[in-house]
Amino acid sequence: MTLEPQLRQKFDQMVNADSVVLFMKGTRSFPQCGFSASVVNILNTLIPKYTTVNVLADAEVRSSLKEYSDWPTFPQLFIKGEFVGGADIVRQMYETGELEKKLGELVAPAKPVQLTVTPRAAAELSAALKDGTPGDVIHLTITASWEHQLDLGAKEASHVTIETGGITLQLDRPSAARANGTVVDFVEDATGAGFKIENPNRPPAVREIGAKELKALLDSGKVKELYDVRTPKERDTAKLPNTKLLDDTQMAAIEKLPKETPLAFHCHHGGRSRGAAEHFVKLGFKTVYNLAGGIDAWSKDVDPSVPRY
Repeated sequence: MTLEPQLRQKFDQMVNADSVVLFMKGTRSFPQCGFSASVVNILNTLIPKYTTVNVLADAEVRSSLKEYSDWPTFPQLFIKGEFVGGADIVRQMYETGELEKKLGELVAPAKPVQLTVTPRAAAELSAALKDGTPGDVIHLTITASWEHQLDLGAKEASHVTIETGGITLQLDRPSAARANGTVVDFVEDATGAGFKIENPNRPPAVREIGAKELKALLDSGKVKELYDVRTPKERDTAKLPNTKLLDDTQMAAIEKLPKETPLAFHCHHGGRSRGAAEHFVKLGFKTVYNLAGGIDAWSKDVDPSVPRY
């Protein structure tokens, strides 16, 4: 279908009415679909002002803009009159920092980020910079899934710049929003050497732990209870000492504990207990361990007298 010249002119005027125009379901203050809300949330973190058009309030816009942009769904984002894409494309561009570059001078100044590089980490990063290209800085990327990555690269004008520990470190805007309070360290232990990044903003997650490491936590009292996520019949076959069967009574008792209480779970091989551990993470518990390999791993790595089955 070919748009009539009068309608095309109308859309030309609409997309150029502001530097950023978002055609969406609902309004900036009251999005009426999840995809529109996701784009609004992204734009709100980057720019103070933009125009929204509620396609639910104008049937002509809702039906004909798809022909104008050659895009079948809403929301639709235009920057300086150019069609950028829908919700998925906007999200991908935001995560990579491309959206921030596209918006350019429209982007609001980033909020200050407090980030610490320990002296040992600074020494290692300084050594790495000597092997790089002159002018390189350290880039810290924190993905939406909270993976952290350190790289060398040229200085980016659009990125947030932090001077700490004698190191110039840059983050793209999405990473900077996740980075406040992060500590970059470098550690050496029996397993090797490498950077260790502690981020207080990372949402709690189940911590997979080996049998020997879990035993050490139990022996030290840092973890006081180990819950068995198996059937009573399985416990009759093989059981770890000082463990509790995770039944309805124990479930209710755990839910009443302070959310800072460390919890640990095990089953036969680790699958069922991980499900239980994830349940308590969702309830707000901050330190939740799952025994990797289950009681079978305990028998192999800690106490061979525990029967394997």
